[in-house]
Amino acid sequence: MARSNQRKATITGIGHYIPEHILTNADLEKLVETNDEWIRTRTGISERRIEKDPDKAAAHMGTQAAIEALNSASVDASDVDAILVATVTPDYMFPATSALIQKSLGAKGAFGFDVSAACSGFLYTLSTAAMMIESGRVDTILVIGTDKMSSIVDYTDRNTCILFGDGAGAVVLQATEEDHGFRDFIHYTDGDEDLYLVQEAGGSREPASKESVEQRKHFIRQDGRAIFKRATEGMAGVAEEIMKKNKLSAEDIAWLVPHQANSRIIEATANRMGVSMDQVMMNIDKYGNTTAATIPLCLYDWKDQLQKGDELILTAFGGGLTWGATWLTWGGAK
Repeated sequence: MARSNQRKATITGIGHYIPEHILTNADLEKLVETNDEWIRTRTGISERRIEKDPDKAAAHMGTQAAIEALNSASVDASDVDAILVATVTPDYMFPATSALIQKSLGAKGAFGFDVSAACSGFLYTLSTAAMMIESGRVDTILVIGTDKMSSIVDYTDRNTCILFGDGAGAVVLQATEEDHGFRDFIHYTDGDEDLYLVQEAGGSREPASKESVEQRKHFIRQDGRAIFKRATEGMAGVAEEIMKKNKLSAEDIAWLVPHQANSRIIEATANRMGVSMDQVMMNIDKYGNTTAATIPLCLYDWKDQLQKGDELILTAFGGGLTWGATWLTWGGAK
């Protein structure tokens, strides 16, 4: 593997937030026609976390994750140059969720913006932040994935309500000239003309109306079969592609960090890469799909097992359609 001493972006701190309320498969059996075995067999999910407090939305969850990440990195909020937030469930259409988090943290010197790339959002945001640091123009960036999916889930639709949960994850990204950190990325977008995964109303094309509410168009809707096929092809394909591009073998990879959409998609990705499931971070069973938060939540849950110098492949697929992979070398953040 090629090494370089040029300026890089490395993760120096990590934090998370998960709500206290647990929604189990047994709970969902009381809401829609489904059962625990069916959900676990097809998705790998046993339970998910739901933020019940209406006053605690994406910004609140992201702020809590950011505070923990800053403490982990021993970085003061006043030293943050930028705050980049991946979310599809912002508190408001505007102002940006990043602005609300900036105020809550007291990070007065930081600018910020939101990225909307669905489940690929954290990877898109991470690569954007890394390139900003590599340019030499900023030194410290908070990268946050936060989604309150329960706010747009229709709990009468068994195709979607079994999948999603709420949560947030955050990392502190800082400049380093050491031999670790962000190394490469590949991203793809394919405009989804068939709208396999969509929230139909609430935007400028179909503003909120009595009709849009009655027709439940403000909830997430997806074609499960189409998304499963495209996600399996996309995540597995791009993970293999970034390995080939950088001449990485399965033996080089310490951990696969996949978006937590479906256990079968994750297994297919690991098989395509040639890595053992023992090398795969998977917590979908207890959190479900938290959209932009899944990858940082995995990094948080495995932080005590990660060793400095570990090679990680991060990969995701989401609405848009969007997908991608990132290669980074762990710098030892705890």
